[in-house]
Amino acid sequence: MKNFLQRFGGIVLGVLTGFDRLVFRGKLCSLYSPEGMNSYLDGNKVLRQDFDRHVKEVTQRVLQASLIKQAKALNRFEYLDSAKTDKDKVARGYARKQRITQGLVCVLQCVEPCWSFSLESKNHVLTVQGKPRKCSQLYHYYLDPQFGWMYVRLQTWFPFEMQVYVNGREWLARSMDREGMKYRRSDNKILWVEDWQRAQGLLDEQLRTNWPSVLDAYQQQVHPLHPEFLGKLAHVRYNWTVHQSEWATDSAFRSRQELAKWMSRWQRQALHYDSTEILRFLGRTGQLQGNYDWDVETEYKRFYEGLRIKHWVNKNSLKVYDHLNIGRVELTINDVEFFKVYRASQADPEGPLDWRSMRRTVADLYRRAEVSQKVNERYLESMATVKETRTVQELVAPLCQAAKEPGKKPKRTVRALNPWSAEDAALLRAIGDPKWMVSGIRNRDLVAALYKDETKDAVEKRRRSARVTRLLRILRGHGLLQKVPKTHRYQVNETARAAIAALVAAGSANPEELSTQAA
Repeated sequence: MKNFLQRFGGIVLGVLTGFDRLVFRGKLCSLYSPEGMNSYLDGNKVLRQDFDRHVKEVTQRVLQASLIKQAKALNRFEYLDSAKTDKDKVARGYARKQRITQGLVCVLQCVEPCWSFSLESKNHVLTVQGKPRKCSQLYHYYLDPQFGWMYVRLQTWFPFEMQVYVNGREWLARSMDREGMKYRRSDNKILWVEDWQRAQGLLDEQLRTNWPSVLDAYQQQVHPLHPEFLGKLAHVRYNWTVHQSEWATDSAFRSRQELAKWMSRWQRQALHYDSTEILRFLGRTGQLQGNYDWDVETEYKRFYEGLRIKHWVNKNSLKVYDHLNIGRVELTINDVEFFKVYRASQADPEGPLDWRSMRRTVADLYRRAEVSQKVNERYLESMATVKETRTVQELVAPLCQAAKEPGKKPKRTVRALNPWSAEDAALLRAIGDPKWMVSGIRNRDLVAALYKDETKDAVEKRRRSARVTRLLRILRGHGLLQKVPKTHRYQVNETARAAIAALVAAGSANPEELSTQAA
């Protein structure tokens, strides 16, 4: 991110980074266990043959306690014949028609697929089984004073799953309104704000929100019958998880024209990223070349308002697109287990820390934000290499002169590099690989990159390692590598990435192309 701002700081007004879409799921976990619903029936002394009658009665009680009566009184209730109907569009129509500025906008009811229960007979014994079904859902749309436009969905049949949607930029706009901050907005993009630093501070406050308390409060509004309707299981509370998150980094350029100059180049570069590079952006390390189980796809689309490149890795996506003067990089997480975080085991919270799969729980929302931010920053760092105002000669000339080795007293001189020689060109390409952006490069990594054929001979291994040690000293002397403190790893700096990108481009161009560019 630092290099991106250094290169584009002259034409970027400001950057806002934080959650865009957040979708929470609330479940009564005890009912999802293999014997959960049967335990509920036993605890409330409901016979299996009375199952259908009982659950219908509970559903009617839930509906009567919901906001349907209030919505009908305000002429804000509608039953939708198809689950494919755009509910957000319908709800915004109510808000516009009735000029609603705060509170309940409408309640929409429709039948949708869900996970529920049915009575089954196994070996002439009645039992309740969980299975995919269809049931009625209630969508409660609000204009909340804090969150702005949002909805709460309630399944009206056991196990009464809930879903809550909020938008981070909508929330930010409400926060800026309360502070009297001037800004311009289009859809969920902030095009300009008078105080970018303060706006980012307001966006950061979302990470300090007590989400279980907020979500429980909305549960009480739309489903006030909980937990009393559970009878003997009234102690069971909703468990809230993050079903989907979008973390967006918005760079606001001075004008649409300034952004357009670079957007097509960024997206042209994005089309050339291979699967391994995309996985590196998403934080995957190690030897990935062809050795992974994920489907990686890149999609290009042109919309009325701009261009979009989206990289899919299973259910997660990383995309870059533009809207007016905003260039947005956005990570969407649906499959959290793809990402690793450094934490203790859930079974032993006080135990040792290790790299484990990220959890859906709202308790890991802060970690999700950290991981998402790092992904976006790596992607922006790669974009920063596109804009380079220095000539190839200016980038390469310092490398072609002897340099002083760092950290030695007295300092020793290291030889000049020849970027056009096969040996040094291979060395620069090796350290310029995007996979080192995540974890840094080690001696053994560079050995593997430079020597494609492995050897089991101990003497040859030591010879290769010693040669790479000398090469690392040369690269550090030229300022292309920086040592990571207290490790045996080195990070490739911005100068190396810019120089290598220029050399690769020049090496791939034919004389006619170079002559045209020079003219």
